[in-house]
Amino acid sequence: MSDEKNKNIQEVQFLEQNLQNLFFQKQAFQMEMTETQSALREIENSQEDAYKLIGQLMIRVPRSKIIEELSEKEKFLNLKIKNLEKQEKSFSENLEQLRGKILGK
Repeated sequence: MSDEKNKNIQEVQFLEQNLQNLFFQKQAFQMEMTETQSALREIENSQEDAYKLIGQLMIRVPRSKIIEELSEKEKFLNLKIKNLEKQEKSFSENLEQLRGKILGK
C-alpha cells in the first residue's frame, strides 16, 4: 500500500472520529434546546414570577427577565447547532472525497 493511501486512510479515520464527536455535541445541544424551549413555553403560559437557582440559592426572578434569558439561550443554542451542522457537512464532504481517492474513483 502506498504512503499516500495510508495517509488518506488515517485521515478518513480522523474525520470519522471528529464527525462522531460533532454528532454527540449536536445531540447534547439539541437536548438542551428542547429543555429551554419547554421552559420558555411554561413561563410564557404562566403569569407569575419564577425562581432561579444561583449556586445554592433560589432567588425569585421577574417573569420578563426569565423569558429574556431563555430567549437569549435559545438563540445561542440555535447558532451553535447551525455551526455544528456546517462543520458536519464539511467533514462529510471531505470524508467522501477521501473515500473516493482510497477506492480509486
